[in-house]
Amino acid sequence: MAGSCGSGSCGTKEDQQAQVAQQENAITRSLGKIKNKILVMSGKGGVGKSTVAVNLALGLANKGHKVGLMDVDLHGPDVVRMLNLTGSIEPPQSADDLVAPLMYNDNLKVVSLEYMLRDRDEAIIWRGPMKIQAIRQFISDMDWGELDYLIIDAPPGTGDEPLSVAQTIPHLKAVVVTTPQKMALADVRKSINFCKVVKLDVTGVVENMSGFICPECNAEVDIFKSGGGEALAREYDLPFLGRIPMDPRVVVGGDDGIPYLTSDSESPAIASFGKVISAVENRLPPVAPLQMASTPKAPPIAAASGGCACGPSGCDEDKCDC
Repeated sequence: MAGSCGSGSCGTKEDQQAQVAQQENAITRSLGKIKNKILVMSGKGGVGKSTVAVNLALGLANKGHKVGLMDVDLHGPDVVRMLNLTGSIEPPQSADDLVAPLMYNDNLKVVSLEYMLRDRDEAIIWRGPMKIQAIRQFISDMDWGELDYLIIDAPPGTGDEPLSVAQTIPHLKAVVVTTPQKMALADVRKSINFCKVVKLDVTGVVENMSGFICPECNAEVDIFKSGGGEALAREYDLPFLGRIPMDPRVVVGGDDGIPYLTSDSESPAIASFGKVISAVENRLPPVAPLQMASTPKAPPIAAASGGCACGPSGCDEDKCDC
């Protein structure tokens, strides 16, 4: 992707500062064409966050909206597999050209680190500064075009990836995913408090895996209890977007690359997720974003990660290996 100094020739400090300024301008231009930016996050792993992100993006696209889906779970990207996207990145013709995302359909564009790798099973062993720069390039170097919604799938926790997104994208909103049991709710509280610290508005809470749907008779059993996510939303005075029950067909759809929650089949899980999509659409209608007062500031890389050539602090070869 353009604008990276990963080749080893980062140039002078003035060159680095010029590259940062150029990337800031590119980020501002790109974000100015996107009406709603939604970070799907959770403090707990295994709550079905990627399933919610993928199906939310596809559901909005199926309703006629122009949608982008960005996977910033750099160590465990699943989005392209869940959508059965098998294409590869097309290198730009020149350094100034934008990179084309993968097209799932006419309304949905997808960006993930996985489809940029020669070997999709390759482990990503990166320090914080490299992850931060990759996320910023996902925004600045990709040809997102005009979008009604950009859905961002973050890894669990409150580390580099969600922090970088929150500090790079103005007017960002969060959808917090949890499961009903107390163990999950304890970790998800950290995500909500993270949003408070970085001043990130929470659009609402989704309670996933809320009950189990029998695939034979559609009867529902509360395996992981029910109502914990709704109680958490009330505790923090946040909107509750809805419950999504477990359905074995969701797992099969994810493995086969055919998302089930946005299919035409009849299931309580599909009906419940349809209500979540409508709730997000109603709370964040596809209207033009507010005019940005200034260029978004780069994340404080130097303070958080010890300095990096990819940030405004300049390159310190003793502290980073980019």
